[in-house]
Amino acid sequence: MQALTVTIVQAELAWHDIERNLEQFGATIGAIGTKTDLIVLPEMFSTGFTMDAAKHAETMRGSAVTHMMQWAKSLDAAICGSLIIDANGRYFNRFVFVRPDGSTQHYDKRHLFRLAGEVEHYAAGNRQAIIEWRGWRLCPQVCYDLRFPVWSRNRPDLIYDLLLYVANWPSRRHHAWQTLLRARAIENLSYVAGVNRTGTDGNDLPYSGGSAIIDYLGHDLADLGERPGMATATLDKLALQNFREKFPFHIDADRFAIVQESAS
Repeated sequence: MQALTVTIVQAELAWHDIERNLEQFGATIGAIGTKTDLIVLPEMFSTGFTMDAAKHAETMRGSAVTHMMQWAKSLDAAICGSLIIDANGRYFNRFVFVRPDGSTQHYDKRHLFRLAGEVEHYAAGNRQAIIEWRGWRLCPQVCYDLRFPVWSRNRPDLIYDLLLYVANWPSRRHHAWQTLLRARAIENLSYVAGVNRTGTDGNDLPYSGGSAIIDYLGHDLADLGERPGMATATLDKLALQNFREKFPFHIDADRFAIVQESAS
């Protein structure tokens, strides 16, 4: 049964400087020395977490997605992270997944961070997504989604093996970031990869990283701490399936349905 090698990239983002961020990530990704299947970048990796959506948004044919396609093709790996995307005049905090053949899939952030005014500048997504990649089922999520376990609950109508969280999660709530990532892994019997940023943004808000790859028991397979860098771990699908069979906690989970509201 196929394993999946995942690389997480934690970086300090240049505020509102798409060209500089793409150059930085291009150099970092180009320095990956081992074979990997999936590279995960932070939330809004080309701009930082900004409310200036109209000024910095790109389309799905813009520079950032084009670079992601080039990186994916050169490494024969999928690349993902979130971007500000203009879709017919509506702005989304969009998780973009790019395969080596140039095909894409996306998920629009459902839970917009009200405290920063994200609800006033972006449209919320209204559907979940499952991404099939090299024999694995991936569930993409963005930052604030982490606080809402119902949305990511592994269940018969949303079955996945790996939860992906990309974020700009600030230092003042760092403990919540660390705790909730591991809780999501344990409660969903799933691997989790969470990628945060470091440094200080244009609003003088500091970030402490804490990007990690976590197994279905809540144990760290990789943890980048507070500094920029990369980490790679190989996930074992057979071990995951054996654990789920031996400890089928999901059988006793509550049954529920999520009402899909229209996007605002």
